[in-house]
Amino acid sequence: MGAGMRRRDFVATLGSAAGWLLTEVVSPIAANAQQPAIPVIGFLNFSSAQSYQRQLAAFLQGLGESGFADGRNVRIEYRWADEHSDSLPAMAADLVAKNVAVIAATSTPAAVAAKAATTSIPIVFETGYDPIQLGLVRSLNQPGANITGVTQMNALVTSKRLELLHELVPDARVVGLLVNPSNPVLAENETSGAFAAARSLGIELHVFNASVERDFEGVFESLSLLKASGLVIGADPFYNSRSELLGQIAARRAMPSAFENREFVAAGGLASYGGDRIESYRLVGVYVARILKGEKPADLPVLQGTRVEMFINAKSARTLGLVVPLPLSGRADEVIE
Repeated sequence: MGAGMRRRDFVATLGSAAGWLLTEVVSPIAANAQQPAIPVIGFLNFSSAQSYQRQLAAFLQGLGESGFADGRNVRIEYRWADEHSDSLPAMAADLVAKNVAVIAATSTPAAVAAKAATTSIPIVFETGYDPIQLGLVRSLNQPGANITGVTQMNALVTSKRLELLHELVPDARVVGLLVNPSNPVLAENETSGAFAAARSLGIELHVFNASVERDFEGVFESLSLLKASGLVIGADPFYNSRSELLGQIAARRAMPSAFENREFVAAGGLASYGGDRIESYRLVGVYVARILKGEKPADLPVLQGTRVEMFINAKSARTLGLVVPLPLSGRADEVIE
């Protein structure tokens, strides 16, 4: 009887030990299995990381305002097309295949590619154009479906750049407009607006195309042959990534020129007029964070940038023999000496 009790006690003890061991081994696995995976953001852009450092920092700032940080409680899958727009559809499809939580499509070509790639994964875009005309949303207040975003409508202020150039060069009679034929819809929007402004100002407008760097010098050479008094550069991601180069060429060629950002003016370009793109990228980050917290893109109206910036290079103006009108310098956000 005593021996039987001892055997039963031994078996019971062994069973308890085995149960404890099994619990110790299985519990961490079960605990790990129950931990939710951190959400993944797909970041899709037409250009390169090197040329978009300030914009990327603003995007991360927008995320951070809601407590999200890459590598801590969210992971970002970056896809940079390095200005090869034909690679964007495959990149967008790859992000969809990875089933990311949301896609930040931070350029017009990227937004179009993301829109075509998915009707279910939320998309937050950034564009300088009319998102309705691009077919991204049905309306600004009620974007519908799985997409919303931010626009500065920079393409719509191309005519304002022409007016700005006319204020700086009041005797201008022949002016060029540079557009990217690789983005025909965008180029057409800018061209139509610029021609309307040119007619009202009594300016003869000539349209020039450039889709690769080697086209730039030829454009400025043609302007010289036309005895043109200035150049307006259209808002395009390709040109944005080469703002400094365009500013340098404009200065070297002594051609009064207007573009959309400060980088162009700081590099020697005469003037710029355009939306605050850094703020737009921050707002994209804010919207991505709101979607990660459960809001739906269809319920988030498209944000329109209300801040327009003007920069003038006073040194370039003096070199060109131009006088910056006092009222104009007073309206500028910065006059660079």
